[in-house]
Amino acid sequence: MTDLLLAVGLVVAVFVGYNIGGSTTGPAFGPAVGADVISKAVAAALMSVFFFLGAWTIGRRVVDTLGTELVGDPGVFTLEASIVVLLFIGLALFVGNYAGVPASTSMTAVGSIAGLGVATGELEWAVMGEIVTWWIVAPVVGFWVSGVIGRYVYPTLNRWVALHSSEGPLMELDRSGAVPTPTRGPNTSDKELAGASIVIVIGCVMAFSSGTSNVANAIAPLVGSGELAMNPGIVIGSVAVAVGAFTIARRTLDTLGNDITDLPLTAAIVVATVSSAIVVALSLLGIPASFVVIATMSIIGLGWGRATRSVTVHEVRAGEEAPNVSVGALAADEPGESPPEMGEEDPADIPSASDLFDPTTTGRVVLMQNVVPLLSTIGAYATFSVLYAVWW
Repeated sequence: MTDLLLAVGLVVAVFVGYNIGGSTTGPAFGPAVGADVISKAVAAALMSVFFFLGAWTIGRRVVDTLGTELVGDPGVFTLEASIVVLLFIGLALFVGNYAGVPASTSMTAVGSIAGLGVATGELEWAVMGEIVTWWIVAPVVGFWVSGVIGRYVYPTLNRWVALHSSEGPLMELDRSGAVPTPTRGPNTSDKELAGASIVIVIGCVMAFSSGTSNVANAIAPLVGSGELAMNPGIVIGSVAVAVGAFTIARRTLDTLGNDITDLPLTAAIVVATVSSAIVVALSLLGIPASFVVIATMSIIGLGWGRATRSVTVHEVRAGEEAPNVSVGALAADEPGESPPEMGEEDPADIPSASDLFDPTTTGRVVLMQNVVPLLSTIGAYATFSVLYAVWW
């Protein structure tokens, strides 16, 4: 009977990993796919490799937090309970992926495990409090770091890192030799090739950070039950993520690469770098982090910082002028142009946020970001409240 339950648990864990691959590939490689730098298949392959590297090196710390520390009594994490927890994680993430929205896998997983802990009275509130505290602090840090970059560094970066799209393919395969080799396209410039390389590298960094935080969401319950060892669990979870990256992730790649925003490439690089660094740092502490929430606040902070360049600090303190603060300020600079001097830009030249974001798609993303973790938390709590008297 135990072997059968373990087989069921592994199937559910694979289902969760599959949906993680669907929900995390979009944020990592959506900008690169949307800019036609790489194909969806190449994005999926890179996601698979770097997710595994992050999971194998740092991800086990987060597995320990969710699998052994968040719920006080190890006996609560029975194999049956683990299956139910994973089922609610997978179903909730599937709802988000079906809607084409990359949900927060960490919040969804923590919510499901917390539902078990509250229903059984075994939730470690100190650990939960530490996780929630970092969930609040991390987006604030992302906002302010990006805000400083937006005000003082972003325009210069935009001039250096601009990716100009030339006619024709970025890369081609030279089939003249025995083995096809990749070569630059006929119109690809050095600057375009450098910009494309940067956005791909940033996507790989994001995939690595996803592995450090998200592999736990697929395997932590089974590892916590003692029925699955850490290393085989990481391999199984990473393979499942790869399958999701090659299949259902196509929806989120479309949403993040084309539908939600016309976020400039330079801004995407800054947001990805800041957010990935914060996620990896939290993973080293064993804290599961929501990349999507941190990245959203990073975009807002970057736009806020860029918008405030229209006035100097002295003018604000003196009450002489107020900046036209808008996330749309990220679209104020044309790629490669020289940045305006601080305080010399006309605030009227700063676009509104609606020029950068599609309001309908953005609203759908924000809605699902809240709905998916709630589905997982409420579903797990209600189920374990009913089953508690039977199992314990």
